[in-house]
Amino acid sequence: MALRARALYDFRSENPGEISLREHEVLSLCSEQDIEGWLEGVNSRGDRGLFPASYVQVIRAPEPGPAPDAGPGPGPGGPARYANLPPGGLEPLPSPPPAAFQPSSSFQPPSTFQPPSTFQPQSTFQPPGAFQPPYAGGALQPSPQQLYGGGGYQASQGSDDDWDDEWDDSSTVADEPGALGGGAYPDLDGASAGGPGRYRLSTRGDPSLGPRGGPLPAPHPPSGAKSSATVSRNLNRFSTFVKSGGEAFVLGEAAGFVKDGDKLCVVLGPHGPEWQENPYPFQCTIDDPTKQTKFKGMKSYISYKLVPTHTRAPVYRRYKHFDWLYARLAEKFPVISVPHLPEKQATGRFEEDFISKRRKGLVWWMNHMASHPVLAQCDVFQHFLTCPSGTDEKAWKQGKRKAERDEMVGANFFLTLSTPPAAALDLQEVESRIDGFKSFTKKMDDSALQLNHTATEFARKQVTGFRKEYQKVGQSLRGLSQAFELDQQAFSAGLNQAIAFTGDAYDAIGELFAEQPRQDLDPVMDLLALYQGHLANFPDIIHVQKGALTKVKESRRHVEEGKMEAQKAEGIQARCNTISFATLAEIHHFHQVRVRDFRSQMQHFLQQQIIFFQKVTQKLEEALHKYDSV
Repeated sequence: MALRARALYDFRSENPGEISLREHEVLSLCSEQDIEGWLEGVNSRGDRGLFPASYVQVIRAPEPGPAPDAGPGPGPGGPARYANLPPGGLEPLPSPPPAAFQPSSSFQPPSTFQPPSTFQPQSTFQPPGAFQPPYAGGALQPSPQQLYGGGGYQASQGSDDDWDDEWDDSSTVADEPGALGGGAYPDLDGASAGGPGRYRLSTRGDPSLGPRGGPLPAPHPPSGAKSSATVSRNLNRFSTFVKSGGEAFVLGEAAGFVKDGDKLCVVLGPHGPEWQENPYPFQCTIDDPTKQTKFKGMKSYISYKLVPTHTRAPVYRRYKHFDWLYARLAEKFPVISVPHLPEKQATGRFEEDFISKRRKGLVWWMNHMASHPVLAQCDVFQHFLTCPSGTDEKAWKQGKRKAERDEMVGANFFLTLSTPPAAALDLQEVESRIDGFKSFTKKMDDSALQLNHTATEFARKQVTGFRKEYQKVGQSLRGLSQAFELDQQAFSAGLNQAIAFTGDAYDAIGELFAEQPRQDLDPVMDLLALYQGHLANFPDIIHVQKGALTKVKESRRHVEEGKMEAQKAEGIQARCNTISFATLAEIHHFHQVRVRDFRSQMQHFLQQQIIFFQKVTQKLEEALHKYDSV
């Protein structure tokens, strides 16, 4: 007997891979084992997919027959013919009592959610994901946008910079006149919906795709007709390929309006795909960290002065503004490595050393942002650099809401990519280059970690060990000088003074050792920390590209087996090429800035080392000359 389950409530699918349920409907289960709170099965209409395990009750025994007073028996076909309808002669399933509260369609139950007797879910209830396991390393839990292709990042909101009422605003961008809201358009197929300068791009060109871009159910193809295979989906919704929207894009389910300003161009350079250069390059300084207070001194924070070279107009930002910007950029660009911000600190936030170190980290972060051809031109980044939040709060909030409602994220982000015309990539070559870069990043990460550990230990020795040892030498020399002074001989006074001066010189050299890491080793460690953040981003970026390649291989296999039209497989490969172009362009940019940064930093390190040893030499030469007149 096949494993079955009865639907306890209505459920309407809202995302690819899900199926809708009707109350009392009987479903066939593929397995009784749930996938993190979801089951897979086939409903009465032949649709196969996922649905919440808490919305059904597994049938452990055969269905009972009609009651004696149920009226005329079933017609030909027996009771099984009406297995998916409420049995006419049975006591109907009790409906849950009136709801204690009505959840909206965005309500997110936990993975262990079970509808209590006082809970009445709406028919449009959509538990997005319904499971949130912790990530390794204490990573943040994904948002609903992440689970369904948004690739969103949740900004950390620790004690470092709490959000206040002037920053949090419950209104949305839809409240602003003429603003885009919610990602929905009145007429997606109408020519007037896009407006001037906007183009409707879609990957839903396949007639076998349903209204949401998913495959139309075809459980029983006509005899002799060519079967229409579809590329399988990844049931792991925590997969980066799924969260980033890569799967939806490759399978042809992305559609949206792209403005001219949203287009991101990849060009072919001498070394392969590259991001098109920013025609208006600029830089931005970060200076004058100042402690500010609000609420009559009850809340304190550090404000940084930013001056972009293309506007020359200063703006003032707190760390929480940087944190918010990072969240938006990490959500928007799934195949671009957004540099990590300096880490937060729960205590000592207003100490001078911490503020100085954070400012230097923000300077490195800003340099990478301003030098990236895509990130530097992004609307939200320009809003961050140019909008004076203090003097024009309304404009700041409007830009903030607009960024938070950006539609060109997830699968739609890939629609904004413009690749070289008539340029095809060799998938084997692409895979080889990606594998090579993957090995490179792992080796670089290990080496950077080792160098950072070595530099940290060496700096510690200089600040404590070397300083202490040189001061011991200096103290011993001064002790010798004091002993010589007891001889009461006038002709030995010069020697005594020279030896005492030598002791002072060694004390000074010890202080030079203690101060030197700030000049040479600390900047190296700051750079390593920034690049360790980049290296932590690339596994997810590579996973998106690898997922696209897997779909291409699967579609080719279907074509060879006669299960898929060649035209459909070509569409999958073309969309995979788009992702490959962007990934290779990002890798090329990474190598460019890596060579620039490490060349510059190693030059600075060696220059500071030379200056340091010149100071040490100068101290020793001064001590040496003291003996000339003895």
